[in-house]
Amino acid sequence: MTDSSTGSAPAKSFDRIAKTYDATRDGDARGRAVAALVVPHLVPGPVLEIGVGTGAVAAALAGAGHPALGVDISTEMLRQAEQRLGARVVRGDARALPYARGAVPNVLCAHVLHLVGDMDTAVAEAARVLAPGGRLVAVHGETYADPPADVTGAMAPLAPLRERPDTVEGLARAAKAAGLRTVTQYALGPNERGFSPEDFAGAIEGRQYPYLWDVPESVWHELVDPVVAALRALPAPARPRPLQWWSPLSVFAKAG
Repeated sequence: MTDSSTGSAPAKSFDRIAKTYDATRDGDARGRAVAALVVPHLVPGPVLEIGVGTGAVAAALAGAGHPALGVDISTEMLRQAEQRLGARVVRGDARALPYARGAVPNVLCAHVLHLVGDMDTAVAEAARVLAPGGRLVAVHGETYADPPADVTGAMAPLAPLRERPDTVEGLARAAKAAGLRTVTQYALGPNERGFSPEDFAGAIEGRQYPYLWDVPESVWHELVDPVVAALRALPAPARPRPLQWWSPLSVFAKAG
């Protein structure tokens, strides 16, 4: 969804996959896992999740003693979130949050800052709504993976489409510019799962990854179709390969 007032790239709305999002991303189990990693870095009080999605993480945070609020640009994702959080979720853009300055003691961005269209503005907005002494916790969308060599080689041509701004260095820079102090940055993981070349091929064909949603058809035929074919041409394409990945977590503080 575009936002002409920001002059930045369009934010990614998950309307198209809202109804299947939890089923394909472990739903409440994922929410509890992310919340368990985040809670130790929060200060007492409520938490605002930017990009609340279906509300799985926010609901788990509420269960852990942090009343949760949520904002998302996707109307359809918010319909799912309302089932968990009720009226505590609102529609809004991460680059222009519908909250007052200093409104909350904690802000969470979980796997979302690479999707907002302008990470620097979103981080500045998170800093604005943080109360003095508050915390911004971010689980990066920019992961570090160690996929099998044959899969890596087949998918290499997609690298230009997968570039993300929320690297560890990039987010630290944006936070500093917003007046926040870095508390800690480290890698979560490794996470492990079996994933076959056919799994990757099917996910790409189904445009399950947000970086594929807006690829023009001409680029798709030239760049993406050959990758799908290369994955399916690998030996035993239905055999799962062990896949490990790490997700950086960053914590920033606002001066008290």
